[in-house]
Amino acid sequence: MSARPSVLFVCVHNAGRSQMAAGWLRHLAGDTVEVRSAGSDPADRVNPVAVEAMREVGIDITADPPRKLDWDTAESSDVLVTMGCGDVCPVFPGKRYLDWQLDDPAGRDLDAVRPIRDAIRARVEQLLAELPTGTR
Repeated sequence: MSARPSVLFVCVHNAGRSQMAAGWLRHLAGDTVEVRSAGSDPADRVNPVAVEAMREVGIDITADPPRKLDWDTAESSDVLVTMGCGDVCPVFPGKRYLDWQLDDPAGRDLDAVRPIRDAIRARVEQLLAELPTGTR
């Protein structure tokens, strides 16, 4: 793992869970971690309910639109986190892989997305505590 580890969050549409996870990690780690997110079939925009849920906690996730997962991004990431949506991620030796089983916020209202947001925060905090960044 490099001095500044990189974490890639992957979900099919890269519009909800992976975007919220990336937002939390950027918020909590600052520039000590390179944060990436992508999807195998990216949506045309970030889920507006996920945007609102994150906005409630002071985090804007609108700057990075959904992106297509590519080989180079996956290969150059230290930690790859799939978001429990059955996505297939390339496997590279020496990488850490996590699969977080989380409800999909797609089609849910704000009251249903808040617990997903909070569960993602808890997992991101745990991940950050395990990374060699010196932050917490």
